[in-house]
Amino acid sequence: MPKSVDTRFLESLIGYNARRVALVAIEKFLDRMSVFGLRPVDFSVLVLIHHNPGITSRQLCRTLNLLPPNLVGQVASFEQRGWLFRSPHPTDRRAIGLTLSEAGAILVAEAEGVVAKLEGEVGKRLTASETQTLIRLLQKIYQNPTSV
Repeated sequence: MPKSVDTRFLESLIGYNARRVALVAIEKFLDRMSVFGLRPVDFSVLVLIHHNPGITSRQLCRTLNLLPPNLVGQVASFEQRGWLFRSPHPTDRRAIGLTLSEAGAILVAEAEGVVAKLEGEVGKRLTASETQTLIRLLQKIYQNPTSV
C-alpha cells in the first residue's frame, strides 16, 4: 500500500482539473441555489432569457447544447411558476419568444447576485487577472470543440 497517492498524471490532464473545479463549484452552487429551487441548467436558461428577451427555444438549445425535449419541460415549469411568458416571434411565425415575467426578472437578479458572490469564493485563491485568464483559456477549449 503506498504511503501517498501519486496523482501526477491525472493532475496533468485538462479534463481532470476542470472536473475537480466543477465539482467544487457545483456543490456550492447547489447549496446556494436551493433557496431558489434552481439547478445549474435552470439558472443558465433563466439568465439567457433575462439578458436576451424574446430568445427562442432553438437559440437556447444551441447556446447551452441542450436537447429540445429537455428544454420543453423546463420552459413549461418556469411558465407554471410564473417566471416567464411566451410570445410570438416578431419575424418568424413558427418561433415563440421567451421573456421573463417581473417575478422571473427579480428571481434572476437575486440569483445572479448570489452566484457572483459564490464565484468570488470559488476563485478566491486567484487574482482578478488570473480568473480572467482561466476563463478565457477554458472558453478556447469549449467554444471550438470540433478542433479537439
